[in-house]
Amino acid sequence: MSRDELKKAVGQAALKYVRPGAVVGVGTGSTVAHFIDALATMKHDIEGAVSSSEDSTAKLLACGIPVIDLNNVDQLSVYVDGADEINPQMQMIKGGGAALTREKIIAAVAEQFICIADASKQVDVLGHFPLPVEVIPMARAYVARELVKMGGLPEYRQHVVTDNGNIILDVYNLSIVNPAELERKINALPGVVTVGLFAARGADVALIGTEDGVITLKKGV
Repeated sequence: MSRDELKKAVGQAALKYVRPGAVVGVGTGSTVAHFIDALATMKHDIEGAVSSSEDSTAKLLACGIPVIDLNNVDQLSVYVDGADEINPQMQMIKGGGAALTREKIIAAVAEQFICIADASKQVDVLGHFPLPVEVIPMARAYVARELVKMGGLPEYRQHVVTDNGNIILDVYNLSIVNPAELERKINALPGVVTVGLFAARGADVALIGTEDGVITLKKGV
């Protein structure tokens, strides 16, 4: 199977976690695009979706799925999103698509976080994929210097402005053995909006696309 076929398979598999009448949290990226296509087949069974990015909002609306402001939602039963990396503890690096802040907010609200990914995203230790950090523009140089002190090599992601009007620093050269601690440390830097470590709130379920089909992994199992 091609990687795109694996992404399509996990997007379809995530439908079983969507409850009738629910508002569904929807992430961002190429794997999530397949989930949105699958979700469109049951759009009349759900109330709508909360979107993590302008790109996902446009695709949801094009599929006829109502998009609801998170501030108007009392309860979010499920959030479905991809990952750039995921470790055995269900902690992730996210933000390759620069939507990490809104993704983290929706993940915090959701009762259940379903990560959908192909097997290439599985790692033992996070950090091979550069760690995205969303930063207020005026703090770019300061935050970069602090990240260097932590052992990272930050690079400014050129020509990228987040949906929140901020910039992205991609941090290379990190071997992240304690993701939760590093998440707290980077988030505490003045000027950082959020870091793309999803450790304090990781995935509850991971649907991993493999050549042998979709494998379901659960937190703590």
